[in-house]
Amino acid sequence: MSKSPVTCHGEFLDSSIGKPAAGVPVQLQQLRSADGPASTFETLADGVTDYDGRCMQLYPEAAPGQKREDLIKLQAGRLYKVVFKTKDYFESTGRKCFYPWVEITFEVPNPTEHYHIPLLISPYSYTTYRGS
Repeated sequence: MSKSPVTCHGEFLDSSIGKPAAGVPVQLQQLRSADGPASTFETLADGVTDYDGRCMQLYPEAAPGQKREDLIKLQAGRLYKVVFKTKDYFESTGRKCFYPWVEITFEVPNPTEHYHIPLLISPYSYTTYRGS
């Protein structure tokens, strides 16, 4: 099985306890419109981080006879966003958090490349970078 063009792989790491954050819902979204005061994004795919904090298969559900790999084609110059819904994860571990969602917006310069979006998070801070 091929991996999706965007993954949240390796480090969805809860840095406050030094462990991967499992069971966190993740969405891949694409900018639809930037007209007016608010931008509109459309959801392309949903996923959930696994026991190792990875979300390798951000694809929409395929209909019978379709390949999931054919359902998402990144486009050069387009804006995309990965949304991590972190509140339930922290509440499930008995902690409050300041960032109930973390939204990471990025631009795709080359649609043939893979985009890996790691997230290191604690209840009151987060950081990210472009991984490989």
